[in-house]
Amino acid sequence: MSIKVYIDQGHNPVNPNAGAEGNGLREQDVVFEIGVRLAAILNASGNYEARLSRPTADTQLGTSNATSLSARTNAANDWGADYFISLHCNASVDPSATGTEALVYSASGRSYPLAQNILLGIVNATGLNNRGVKLRPGLYVLRRTRMPAVLLELGFISNPTDAALLSGSPELFARGIFNGMNRYFGF
Repeated sequence: MSIKVYIDQGHNPVNPNAGAEGNGLREQDVVFEIGVRLAAILNASGNYEARLSRPTADTQLGTSNATSLSARTNAANDWGADYFISLHCNASVDPSATGTEALVYSASGRSYPLAQNILLGIVNATGLNNRGVKLRPGLYVLRRTRMPAVLLELGFISNPTDAALLSGSPELFARGIFNGMNRYFGF
């Protein structure tokens, strides 16, 4: 039986809930592309069944930040996803900030070790710095999902090197996430 993975490409194509911008890129565009590639890899593997929050680049979820976030968690919950992966790009006023990190609801349960394995996969695929797993119980998508959830800050859109990697090599991020998931599940 396939593991059902709901891939949330964070943010909307336009406000409400549009993402960060940096180095000529928009977060929502970068994570859309990585999500599409990740879903294709997962679905082709035979071990997973993946569904996207934004199946098209112009898919708009909700009419406010709150309804956008609830649309994502409700869709994952209603589908009966086994795991929820939310894709994002980090941003900082300091353009030297770099690396990839994961956010989870708590240190107990399946989210934390899954996040650790995914980070290792991303770091091995991209060469980015591993900023670790951080606890963020206040984040809506982590507390309102009924399944283990991981929010990935894939890299800094505000860092020129990270941004070039995010936009120029989305397949590396998708493969890294996939490899980390396989490591976690023992595939």
